[in-house]
Amino acid sequence: MTNYSIFNKSNSPLYTEITNTFSSPGIESAPAEDADKSGLLYTLSSGSVSVPSGSSLLLQVSNPGGSGKTMYVSRVMGGVTAAAAVLMHSGGTITGGTTPTPVNMLFGSSNVSSMTTRQNTGSLTGTPVTFASLPVTAGLYTIPIGGSIVVPPGQTFTVTVGTGALNASAVVTWWEF
Repeated sequence: MTNYSIFNKSNSPLYTEITNTFSSPGIESAPAEDADKSGLLYTLSSGSVSVPSGSSLLLQVSNPGGSGKTMYVSRVMGGVTAAAAVLMHSGGTITGGTTPTPVNMLFGSSNVSSMTTRQNTGSLTGTPVTFASLPVTAGLYTIPIGGSIVVPPGQTFTVTVGTGALNASAVVTWWEF
């Protein structure tokens, strides 16, 4: 019979990550949950948008230079009524459209996002760098990112959904500090 070390090593059958007891519970949570409790988690939703043939839904969050904040993308989600592609870009220009207001996910918080936004349908112009292209079928989609997309001051994060005649929505959730 093998003798096991009395010390708590990861290859030992007694290894535990945390001790979770009734009197001293260990609680682990994702960074977005902690940001939410601190009033630093924001969501930007396009709502349901009718996208004309040959166009895409465009949703952009920009971190202004000198904001003093860094944006950490938590999740991109939404829905489409027909097969489409969800693309994520660094940069890009959206001409015209609206400037929707991000919602703080700690309801009642007086904190407001430092980010600027833009939404429209059409084509993304400028010099965006596409770093993810995900085909989706009709229905809901969710892309958990967990803060691994970091948008420092002076940079922009853009999501496009299309191309085609469809109804689409996009939601970007992030925390900032």
